[in-house]
Amino acid sequence: MKTIQSIYDFIAAPKAALYVYTPMCGTCQVAGRMLDIVEAMNIDLPLERVNLNYHEDIAREFAIESVPCLLLMSEGKLKKKIYAFQSVPYIYEEMMSHFQIG
Repeated sequence: MKTIQSIYDFIAAPKAALYVYTPMCGTCQVAGRMLDIVEAMNIDLPLERVNLNYHEDIAREFAIESVPCLLLMSEGKLKKKIYAFQSVPYIYEEMMSHFQIG
């Protein structure tokens, strides 16, 4: 299991994506599969997954209103929250354009 310190170390990077979910959430399972596809595209953006059942403090700190949620981070600062996982191309474009990758 991830520690809170390992999560904060991860998001301190110049660019990082933090996917927060709960395992019993059906929408989270679909969103997770979408992110699997995006990751398979070999994007140059570190992605970490965090189960909010074990890290409620993350939900409070970043004011997460619902799951699934993708937090786009830069050097520990929240840059964008994505709640609507509309499609794989949508998520891919949001991640690429936000960090100007590719």
